Amino acid sequence: MADSTEGAPALKEIFNRERFRHFAREAEAVWPGFDGKRFMKLATAGLDDLGIMQRMRQTAVSLHETLPADYRKALPILKELAPRIGHNFAAITLSEFVALYGRNDFYLSLDALKFFTRFGSSEFAVRHFLTADFDRAIVVMRKWAEDENEHVRRLASEGSRPRLPWSFQLKNLVADPSPTGPILETLKADPSLYVRKSVANHLNDVGKDHPDLLVERVSGWDLSGKHTAWIARHALRTLIKKGDARALALIGTTGKAEVKVEAFAVEPARIRLGERITTRAELASTAKSAQRLVIDYAVHYPKKNGISRKVFKFKETELLPDAVCDLAISQTVKDFTTRKHNAGFHRVELVVNGEVVAESGFDLSI
Repeated sequence: MADSTEGAPALKEIFNRERFRHFAREAEAVWPGFDGKRFMKLATAGLDDLGIMQRMRQTAVSLHETLPADYRKALPILKELAPRIGHNFAAITLSEFVALYGRNDFYLSLDALKFFTRFGSSEFAVRHFLTADFDRAIVVMRKWAEDENEHVRRLASEGSRPRLPWSFQLKNLVADPSPTGPILETLKADPSLYVRKSVANHLNDVGKDHPDLLVERVSGWDLSGKHTAWIARHALRTLIKKGDARALALIGTTGKAEVKVEAFAVEPARIRLGERITTRAELASTAKSAQRLVIDYAVHYPKKNGISRKVFKFKETELLPDAVCDLAISQTVKDFTTRKHNAGFHRVELVVNGEVVAESGFDLSI
């Protein structure tokens, strides 16, 4: 339901004709034998019908067709090309090249992914090596977690996530996430926010299938350090949204909220798709001491086959005795690629420390 930038170009346009011309110019600069015209023909074939990941793969295939056929001879050329690409996501195609053509040269390819991840994350490509030979790959990735470069350390965590978005699941880690435990332990207080975000997302993945394991792991950490505490809070976010009492306690909430709901409403009560709503809440403390509150709101989306409930963050706050907390958030209700709306009544719940304390809603017409 949140707003997005109007008129933003489609993500797939990262790989457009101008980008391919840039690839061709730079490849010719580092290797004069590069056939730029042939590359352009191959890379742009059926381009308009391809999504972003398909375009990325087609770019890698096109590079393979216009570079030396010998993988070991092509790789040094790509390493020279990497810092000249100038776009982090576009550079991911170099790692895709390794995933497609380097699986028979296991350690050389893993070393190449370690190099390329500094220019465009190798998180997607490394999963092919984890699938091909998990035991060998995970040993290398555990060493990456100790690397001085934050991009390499992040790759250790991000590439081994059980449920990495835009990629296939690592079924063995969905079933048993323990092999990545050493990586997460090494990175649990990492000074880089880039790395900490990945560790938190990795742990959040774990919690979707093994909530007890996630709580047990985080419970064993010293949360007095700001970096570790940050990771823990974000790792527990799904459990917090579900009202898991153990997760809420770990981030310092004070148990059941002692509050009186003075007001909770969604305005206007009837809208059309594309119009804005404002959700307002007013909570008054009924406690004799300060309370740490996690305040969310949940929207029930009508679907063709039932209801989908999604929880959104409202605020985390300390509410003093006799104090009042006023909240308001506005947003445009419109379709996204990840969410299509249906007409009907949308129930909205006010959730405090995991407990539904009030309800409202709005009618949507399409």
